[in-house]
Amino acid sequence: MAMRPRRSVTIQEVADRAGVSLKTVSRVINNEPFVQAETRERVQRAIEALDYRPNLNARGLAGDRSFLIGLFYDRPGDYLADFQAGAVERCREAGFHLMVEPWDSDSPDIARQVTTLLGQLRLEAAILLPPLSDHAIMLERLRQAEVPIVRVAPTRPLEDSPAIRIDDYSAAREMTEYLLGLGHRRIGFILGRAEHGATEERRRGFFDAMAAAGTPVDPGLVLPGNFLFADGVACAERMLDAAEPPTAIFASNDDTAAAAISVAQRRGLRLPDQLSVVGFDDAPVASMIWPALTTIRQPVASMARAAADLVIASAPRRNGWPAPLPDLTLDYQLIKRCSASAPPVRRSSKT
Repeated sequence: MAMRPRRSVTIQEVADRAGVSLKTVSRVINNEPFVQAETRERVQRAIEALDYRPNLNARGLAGDRSFLIGLFYDRPGDYLADFQAGAVERCREAGFHLMVEPWDSDSPDIARQVTTLLGQLRLEAAILLPPLSDHAIMLERLRQAEVPIVRVAPTRPLEDSPAIRIDDYSAAREMTEYLLGLGHRRIGFILGRAEHGATEERRRGFFDAMAAAGTPVDPGLVLPGNFLFADGVACAERMLDAAEPPTAIFASNDDTAAAAISVAQRRGLRLPDQLSVVGFDDAPVASMIWPALTTIRQPVASMARAAADLVIASAPRRNGWPAPLPDLTLDYQLIKRCSASAPPVRRSSKT
């Protein structure tokens, strides 16, 4: 005998049992202030007694809220999974739903695609990962739809959207100084994707540290890896084929660092004795490969929670962003593992 499907309890039934209005039930569900403790307790007892399970549509009945946040990204990167996990966790804690949506920032049809999506959904706000955090069409369409924006690691400040980042410049400079302190002078640098704001900041940090140490940079050892493993392989191949290869490679993310390690190992090089490799992000791959990767740890989950907090706590559709506009810079950490050591001693030939 087939079991009957469970009947959904309505928010009106909760209101009737508690003897309050629909709006009061919605306020209790949404953890809003200005509800008397006795009333809140009565509504909670009704919810438990009826086994009421609120949904997004019911929660929005009492106000202009959708409780839906969009997380927009271009390509899956080192930290997308951690960022998504952090944002989902924070949204669930506050009763919000996170919609993760991929976009091709190079698509000639992106304006129509974004407009179509925003016409179908009523987003509370959107969190933009780079390079979408600086994508002119994406920003314009979201503004036209009056969807508040939180941008992660943008290249430039905007008057109408908060930003969350780490100090990529200082982090790259510190990592370069670490390699210089180990004794490396010939250091290769694998750049990130050109459209990412962090790429230029990390490049500047590297070059400024080298200049401050009076150490020249060989332009042939500064190559674009675009944050992609395959491109990192190509960069490492070219560097190690040089007449005078580097003793260390600093990659702008952990995927391209892992690529450099794979190339070196395929060539029979001992790491870190014959080549040091360091990365950026502290993605899961950093501790899965061998030797374990020395890298810069970004607090990705904390960045995600902070982005979600800005949306949830500020309720931008109602009150606007607080002044001054939030611009959060979170701390990074240099994580020293096994992939970097002093360079090999170069013995000069006897005359």
